[in-house]
Amino acid sequence: MLGHFAKSGTTPKRHLAEFTGFEEVNLGDTITVELFADTAFVDVIATSKGKGFQGVMKRHGFGGVGQTTHGQDDRARKPGSIGACSYPAKVFKGLRMGGQMGSERVTTHNLQVLKVIPEHNLLLIKGSIPGFKGSIVSVIK
Repeated sequence: MLGHFAKSGTTPKRHLAEFTGFEEVNLGDTITVELFADTAFVDVIATSKGKGFQGVMKRHGFGGVGQTTHGQDDRARKPGSIGACSYPAKVFKGLRMGGQMGSERVTTHNLQVLKVIPEHNLLLIKGSIPGFKGSIVSVIK
């Protein structure tokens, strides 16, 4: 990787990303927030927060099984029936069940740009930005 950085004339960086659609930018140039000075809305792409293994109520918004009375003490947050009877005698692929949630690439569209501060290279965006604090995000015009 040091050869790539030497060819571009920059110091080694922690994160590399490739973007297309820049006509006036050359190899090794620095891109600042002044690019967004005339932009009102942007899209933000990042990896969402990981939430671990979650059940069907949190992961897919299921309502639970019936009421919590009349002996329903252990099935309130369960998915309910997952298959048919003796035919087809299997659970179909793709059935919504509990599992790993989060840690996915998420795009949030049409977030409003409130202010561009070129002195500090800051971009103030109104809305929900995916990812944890300090994570790397891509801002697209």
